[in-house]
Amino acid sequence: MPGVDDGSKSMEISLRLAREATENGITHALLTPHHMNGRYVNHKQDVIQLTKEFQEQLKLHGIDLTVFPGQEVRINGNLLAALDKNDILFADAGGRYLMLEFPDDDVPHYTSRMIFDLQQRGITPVIVHPERNTMIMKKPDLLYGLLEKGCLSQITASSYVGTFGKKVENFSRQLIAAGQGYVFASDAHDLPGRKYEMRQAFERLTEEFGRNLADRYAANAKSIINGDDVPLNPVRPVKKHKRFWLF
Repeated sequence: MPGVDDGSKSMEISLRLAREATENGITHALLTPHHMNGRYVNHKQDVIQLTKEFQEQLKLHGIDLTVFPGQEVRINGNLLAALDKNDILFADAGGRYLMLEFPDDDVPHYTSRMIFDLQQRGITPVIVHPERNTMIMKKPDLLYGLLEKGCLSQITASSYVGTFGKKVENFSRQLIAAGQGYVFASDAHDLPGRKYEMRQAFERLTEEFGRNLADRYAANAKSIINGDDVPLNPVRPVKKHKRFWLF
């Protein structure tokens, strides 16, 4: 979606990203502009209208991609009030799955309470790009604890294939191996930098962990969009590698 956050700067770039998505085998995409992250605010009704206009442009340019309105919502103290005001979009039309983002370098102290309050409302938070959160990288048990409480997690495809560097790539692989991943996201933002690498991620997932897990990731994504049940993984803690010093 062009011109709403740190993503695409123009309709031309958005259409190029959409074509790239279809070339990556994508048929349906959730549009998730940043919301309430301290810099960007994208109100629900605005996103719905902009998504409708973008869908019309896709049809006009012969791009076979179906898009849905959504938000990547930053955890914050006003989130419950925004829900009460009906200003939050979910991944599904039924209001079950919330795409929840943490600050890049922190998991706020009130996170557990917020997760509890959301779940009391029947909302399942989907923690987005945890593999790039520096606090979670230092303390992996933070994510493990949230998944144990019933949250889901979404790993960026580009993280897993190495676009964000070896450290993020390795941590992504550790999370997947520990059952701490549920779906891939393109997290495509702009060109030439943040492009679609979904096909590569699924090919690597199949190669490293088998076809069954790759199929499960694809099925989970469809279930989230449809508001259906997502089977919870038997998660395990990520083992931190010990350093051995030689003298």
